[in-house]
Amino acid sequence: MNTVLVEKKDIESVVKTLQHGEVVAFPTETVFGLGVKYGDLAYLDKIYELKKRDHSKAVTLMVADKNDIERYAYVSDEARKVIEAFMPGMITLILKKKEVVDDRYTAGLETIGIRIPDDPFVLQLLKMTGPMLVTSANISGTPALLDTEAVYEQFNGKIPLIVKGECVAQVASTVVKIDDHVEILRQGLITKEEIEEVLL
Repeated sequence: MNTVLVEKKDIESVVKTLQHGEVVAFPTETVFGLGVKYGDLAYLDKIYELKKRDHSKAVTLMVADKNDIERYAYVSDEARKVIEAFMPGMITLILKKKEVVDDRYTAGLETIGIRIPDDPFVLQLLKMTGPMLVTSANISGTPALLDTEAVYEQFNGKIPLIVKGECVAQVASTVVKIDDHVEILRQGLITKEEIEEVLL
């Protein structure tokens, strides 16, 4: 496979590649991501294979708009407060999934991770393609990749397209599980204290 490097202005070619079920690498405001269009389990399998990722680990669903979240997950009052305060942003919410989401999309879990990125290019991509399943661009168990050169070195010949760009924060998103209580599963730039403050 020939891996092509493209600019963000070439978004139409990125959309076309995703619509054909391929994996695309692109910069977000946190770290570089590997993404596929949501809606076909075969697309998701490509990400697992590419990353050598354990199928027991779910992949995050990225959406473009806050209203999209309730299509896929149940949103409690606490979750709504966090969504209003931090989304779009560097946060991934783990919520109870709705029945419309096949268990295989969530690695058999009753929860789903959802994120709205605070990145103009990625938001535009999501608006054009619809929701995407996105995970950090790296081989499982290794550090997330932060620049175009590192992603190209890792995935050249394995994916058709890499979008060139920089990751501003260079830290993965904060992951927060919200059910009966709030639990920080991964600390990013948004802190537990900041989240607790909006829930007061």
